[in-house]
Amino acid sequence: MQWSAVALVCALAVPAAFAGEAVPPDPLDSVQWPAMVHKFFRDQRVVFDDAVQVIVPPAAEDSMNVPVSARVHGLPDVQEIIAFIDFNPIPGVLSLRPLQALPYIGFRVRVQQSTPIRVAARTADGVWHVGGAWVDAAGGGCTLPSAVASRVRDEDIGKVAARRWPLADGGQRLKLRIAHPNDTGLISGTPAFFVEELHVRDAGGRELASLALHEPIAESPLLTLEFPVAGALAISGRDNSATLIEARVE
Repeated sequence: MQWSAVALVCALAVPAAFAGEAVPPDPLDSVQWPAMVHKFFRDQRVVFDDAVQVIVPPAAEDSMNVPVSARVHGLPDVQEIIAFIDFNPIPGVLSLRPLQALPYIGFRVRVQQSTPIRVAARTADGVWHVGGAWVDAAGGGCTLPSAVASRVRDEDIGKVAARRWPLADGGQRLKLRIAHPNDTGLISGTPAFFVEELHVRDAGGRELASLALHEPIAESPLLTLEFPVAGALAISGRDNSATLIEARVE
């Protein structure tokens, strides 16, 4: 399939300083890749790596709610995982510090138009390992009003529904959903209002994972994490208006 650069609504300009050999060639052939390097990596080393597996649908049935999962295979000591979207008006999606978690993340995201969705994992040596895939989308996911806002009562915003499942190796998977409109702020008269920070701790209070979330995360954020150990989990965080988020998963 051929991808056109004609309809790049609100796309980022490519910095001239990053238009040469400093930018690693993009296997997804996106004209926005140099701008992504400038925004997220600057002068850090970046390599494309099949160890970072990103799974997305080939076409988005709902551009406001596109499922994404990413798993890092075989890379030692992953310090941080980020996700970003080349052709979104707000490209940054999330940052995960795995701490005691496995290097895996599942989430749902808004996409504005057909675009690569990328995930990068930073190892202890400072190298960013990048994977990604194209998603074909009709568009508008970042600039449409939230459907959740009309259904969630103010007193329910920030409430968490969560479950955990055992993994075969003795660990566990956590899936959680947060009641929240997660407005991007790109609609006239509707300010940005989104879940901004989450932490997962074990029963003893030890932090297992930390997440920074950004505007493109889909409404009523649905997130999946994996941990190498079992046991009850505590979830805490806040949105960008300082509404607290707290839950315990037994």
